Amino acid sequence: MRHKKAGLKLSRTSSHRNAMFRNMVTSLFKYERIKTTDTKAKELKRWADNIITLAKRGDLHARRQALAIIRERKIVDKIFDGASERFNISSGGYTRVTKIGFRSGDAASLSIVELIASEVKAKPKNEKPSKKSKSESKSSGKEEKVEAKVSADEEASEPETEKDSAADTETKEK
Repeated sequence: MRHKKAGLKLSRTSSHRNAMFRNMVTSLFKYERIKTTDTKAKELKRWADNIITLAKRGDLHARRQALAIIRERKIVDKIFDGASERFNISSGGYTRVTKIGFRSGDAASLSIVELIASEVKAKPKNEKPSKKSKSESKSSGKEEKVEAKVSADEEASEPETEKDSAADTETKEK
């Protein structure tokens, strides 16, 4: 009987399964979002939440336990340095699994696994300027034309006043 046996086998040997999830959890923390099948995503969520719990603990033993799973020191340092501020929002549920559809090749159901707190430190996207409605663009275009016309009239009127003042001084002298 298989009572109290946590985790999924996924038709793999234990070494293959552990290597696969170690690679996946490393990629998840490196890119903060990965796309995989539903069953792998559910199991990956358990691995990732465990690593974040270790990072929140933050002591040397927890760091060494995390390094036993994630072999890239830079990623472990990245997780442990920002974990206390970034994941202090709750005591679990640090990842989100969102179903996105089916893969075209074999119709396997796909999901996106992402870190929930990644929205806090996400890079700002380059937003496109909002499109103006037709009435706004027409009115702003008219205003710009009127302003340009007024400034052109002012520039043109200044030299004329100088000419007029020069002509006035000549007539006064005569």
